[in-house]
Amino acid sequence: MTYRRAVIPALAGALLLTALLWWAGASAHALRLPGATAMLDGQSAAELARWLTPWSYDPPASLQSGQEVSGGIGDAAGTAGTSYLALHTTALQIRFGAVFAFFVPGALLLVRRLPPVHGRMPAALLAVWAWGLVAGTLAVTVSAPWLIASGGHGSYRFLPQLASVISSGRQVLVVTALVAAAVTVLIARVTAKGAGPLPQEEVPARAARLAATAGTAVIALSLVILSYQPVAAALQTVSPNMGLLAEPGDLLRQWLLLGGWAGPGGAPLGGWLLYRAVDVLLLAVVWWALRRLPGLLTRATVPAMAVGAVCATVLGLLASQLLRVVVDGMSSGLRWDLLRLSAGIGDGVPAALTCGLVAGCVAALTLRVAVGRAEVRDATTSVEGSDRP
Repeated sequence: MTYRRAVIPALAGALLLTALLWWAGASAHALRLPGATAMLDGQSAAELARWLTPWSYDPPASLQSGQEVSGGIGDAAGTAGTSYLALHTTALQIRFGAVFAFFVPGALLLVRRLPPVHGRMPAALLAVWAWGLVAGTLAVTVSAPWLIASGGHGSYRFLPQLASVISSGRQVLVVTALVAAAVTVLIARVTAKGAGPLPQEEVPARAARLAATAGTAVIALSLVILSYQPVAAALQTVSPNMGLLAEPGDLLRQWLLLGGWAGPGGAPLGGWLLYRAVDVLLLAVVWWALRRLPGLLTRATVPAMAVGAVCATVLGLLASQLLRVVVDGMSSGLRWDLLRLSAGIGDGVPAALTCGLVAGCVAALTLRVAVGRAEVRDATTSVEGSDRP
């Protein structure tokens, strides 16, 4: 698919995702009204409000009062409070603009290399959905410094504050990104109808398996080795004396670790194995997606494989987190319990981006080498066959 045909669904999806996140943020104050707390219990309403707050223009109570952030009295306090309110508004403007800016190039690449035709529709939908989560996470990341500064404590423990802000707002992204991905893929299917037959790269099965195994090994490094609690604790306690950039442990965990686990210890072995099945599911989803990806792409380029690996890792995380919700909630069917157990949905997207990019590059290089060797072997075999009398 040409860029001209692919840019229309990418722009439409970006606009819809931005509008849905704005609408969700604008609805946050409704959960504090008496009618909402009457329909929902107080804990559920508070939890939903916490999910929506990162996308809401409504400033925190401290900014509205101007007491905690200004440090002044009288007109000086009011002026400082107004400045911090304006800074908070700027942070949200950057956040919504960044959602649009980050979604467009990823969706454009996916729609062009993974057009939703000829059996690629489900794969394209899942990939664009995962990229929506990545775009939202990146938008939260780039807007975080302004949001931290609007609280008046930007110079105090900046990196831990940055890690805390980055981890917010992910639950809403899971739903809104799915809606935006569905619209993007449907429009892309319409725009691709007049494009003629789209190519589909022929990849030897052995080469695809080798590439998938190499890429999955990178993901396993984060999930199995770096996420092991003693190693994760060592990362957590990294604290070089670098002024504003001191105490990066929380931030390192955000961008390097896909999970966290320890040995059975005093827990029952069966329960420990059940939770390890969650990790196995993540690796299985990543391997299967990377195994199928080269054959689904119109051309298995390094950027396409890298973005595809990021999406595969995000999908693996979502699958494992849903399984964990089921495992944790088997003994609880209450509405509040389900909402509380779902709070971890969307975790690990920054680490999925980091590890997925590396895994995709490794898989693309392995695929290129394996395909090259297969071509040389086939050429040698055909020459030897032609030389025989």
